[in-house]
Amino acid sequence: MKYRRFGSLNFNVSVLSLGASCLPLKNEAESIEMIHYAIDHGVNYIDLGYPYNPTEYERLAVLVSKALDGEYRQKVKVAVTLPVPLMSSQFVFNNYLEKQIRLLKTDKIDFCVLGELNRESWSKVTNLDILRWIENAIKDGRIDKIGFSFHDDFQLLRNIIEAYSGWSFCQFQFSFMDAEHHPGVSGIRYAAQNGLAVIATRPFKGGKLIKNPPEHIAKIWESFPIKRSLVEWCLRWVWDHPEVSTVVVEMSEMKQVLENVALADLAEPNSFSVQELILISKVKDAYMKLKPVNCTTCRCCMPCPVGIDAPRIFELYNDAVIYGDFETSRFHYKAEQHNANACTECGKCMDACPRKIPIIKWLKEAAEKLSG
Repeated sequence: MKYRRFGSLNFNVSVLSLGASCLPLKNEAESIEMIHYAIDHGVNYIDLGYPYNPTEYERLAVLVSKALDGEYRQKVKVAVTLPVPLMSSQFVFNNYLEKQIRLLKTDKIDFCVLGELNRESWSKVTNLDILRWIENAIKDGRIDKIGFSFHDDFQLLRNIIEAYSGWSFCQFQFSFMDAEHHPGVSGIRYAAQNGLAVIATRPFKGGKLIKNPPEHIAKIWESFPIKRSLVEWCLRWVWDHPEVSTVVVEMSEMKQVLENVALADLAEPNSFSVQELILISKVKDAYMKLKPVNCTTCRCCMPCPVGIDAPRIFELYNDAVIYGDFETSRFHYKAEQHNANACTECGKCMDACPRKIPIIKWLKEAAEKLSG
């Protein structure tokens, strides 16, 4: 296992971190075996993930607590997410934190993540004075280090980092398809330059990049003389960025743990050749040509008078079409409580769109495909 500095903290984190949310909860023995194998082979960071399903999340936290009982607890740091979009007050934040502490049978949360920060949820953080609540939770010993997960533009990232000097880390969705997207390579570089550890998540875009790519894209991969699995290509691209401290990989079976732990021994920054980077660029371009809605998520169309997040809906719809995975996009459409059918067709979004996208038309199509 290779290690990298965790931002400005005196902590070296394994380049591979275990994302626990996909552990096979129906097979407790296998889940515990997976956790123990990862730790025994050098993994020292576990992320419980985002609590989309509260019941399963509680079972997961109890399982992780059981797996870490005894000596294993001293070998790893555990990250817990506070889901900002689901919180309504400091009281709710406090209750959620207390619940995580009880479930994990601990006195302190190692790494606490303010989850899914964007311009809407960041407004909630500021309006509810959550940063002051965090400071108090750190002072009373319930939180050790605080960070945030982020999905929005570069300027907002700068504002969030500048707003609070206590950030220790930040978490981004980062695959080769996200190199210029929310906030992309420029964002992770800015965060690292400001002393924050950068945690990359979803290096396979939820499995979309490694499951049965379209035939023309599979041929691009096959054209390269060096043969690697798609998992290896995706992970090594992320690890190629020296700003990335660790990559959280969701694992659902032991063979994935074995493969990913082995690949972590190959993690080196700035190791890709020009030819390898050109190959990745060709694959990315081929995927982007499948994109139906030419939305860059600039969010000039926001806010919507009735609260529709058209850029995010188009992002989910584009992903569904590009990767042939409507099931995942439907899940997030429902979990994030979108309702494109609420559109009143006032046209304000279309007037504001610099690309003159027929937003109303695409909202209707996205609603039909994603709300089913």
